[in-house]
Amino acid sequence: MTYCAIDFGTSNSAVALPSGGGVRLAPVEGAYTTLPTSVFFNTDEHTREFGRAALEAYIDGFDGRLMRSMKSILGSALAETTTDLGDGSAIKYTDIIAIFVDHLKRKAEAFAGAPIARAVLGRPVFFVDDDPRADGLAQKQLEAAARSVGFTEIHFQYEPIAAAFDYESRLTEEGLVLVADIGGGTSDFSLVRVGPERMKRIERKDDVLAHHGVHVAGTDFDRRVELTTILRELGYRSLDPEGRELPNRIYFDLATWHLINTVYAPKRVSELKLMRHLYTDLRQHDRLMRVVERRLGHALAARAEEAKIGVAAGGQTLIDLDEVEDDLRLAFDEAQLIEAGLDEVQRIVQAARDTVQAAGIAPRDVGAIYFTGGSTGLAFLSNALAGAFSAAKPVFGDRLASVATGLGIHAQRIFH
Repeated sequence: MTYCAIDFGTSNSAVALPSGGGVRLAPVEGAYTTLPTSVFFNTDEHTREFGRAALEAYIDGFDGRLMRSMKSILGSALAETTTDLGDGSAIKYTDIIAIFVDHLKRKAEAFAGAPIARAVLGRPVFFVDDDPRADGLAQKQLEAAARSVGFTEIHFQYEPIAAAFDYESRLTEEGLVLVADIGGGTSDFSLVRVGPERMKRIERKDDVLAHHGVHVAGTDFDRRVELTTILRELGYRSLDPEGRELPNRIYFDLATWHLINTVYAPKRVSELKLMRHLYTDLRQHDRLMRVVERRLGHALAARAEEAKIGVAAGGQTLIDLDEVEDDLRLAFDEAQLIEAGLDEVQRIVQAARDTVQAAGIAPRDVGAIYFTGGSTGLAFLSNALAGAFSAAKPVFGDRLASVATGLGIHAQRIFH
């Protein structure tokens, strides 16, 4: 009976399988070995699409329900509730997670040519910050989803520790590495002793000197970008005729993927229409109503993400909002991105410092920082982390595959 390792990420997911004496990532969408963590319930054609195909179907205008960033729901009050699919039916959020995990399992089985019932699943250091009960609940919910689709033996491993295993496989000498796993939903850090002799051990608990994390990462930067650019054009931070800031909940919900659909509820739409008198610039209210009535919330969130990616390595871009208003375009550059994400960067860097401090290690004694996760492509963020540990060598792994590969290495040690 074979086995697999699943990296169920906030933004992207992957599956590793044993291959000869090592591990290999399974193709999960065509030839791609990573899959955007997205499901589209296409009510026009009564189908389910996953990954890039899900995003394309949504952008092409098919009716239905798009779900992204499902992992961020685990442990929250929302997880056990239901969401409308757009055709009058509803489904629990945890069932959507099970559907996505089942899709990954089927892809792994097709690649392996055999059923798979044993798995290692990655998990962030904290699913939920500062709430051990909710954090424990999140792991139980993910395990329940995995069991419901046929996994019978399940082990968990922290994602940054898995990344350390991937880094370690290339070392020729022992060292002390700070793994920075910064994905879409969480920024996780582990300080780990690594080396060719240590990697022969199955039990590595003593080599993990500290781990810590915060629920701040890529989607938070997307949210900040949307709030400080796009949603300003819809009234965010604007003042009413009496000089008070407009109610902001609608804007925060529009900038949060799993809450966007709540904005479309008939009661909320009616309430927004009644707020027109609060807007000193009526064009802002008109734009807001267009977004809500045409259900453009996810499209705007995608524009914010595209803008972040577009300027991440420097330069500038234009955010095209023709869907909201003809010829409405916003200039966006790296300086604006850095300013928008300043608080998030500070929290992430502090989490890294706290990790090293918890281990009782001086920052100068960290030999390397191993960067993995999609958001380490943000140069200003990785530079800020490298600057906090100036004596450490920055090493960049495969941003989307290091964790899955490391989980596969761990699975090999457990199940072989």
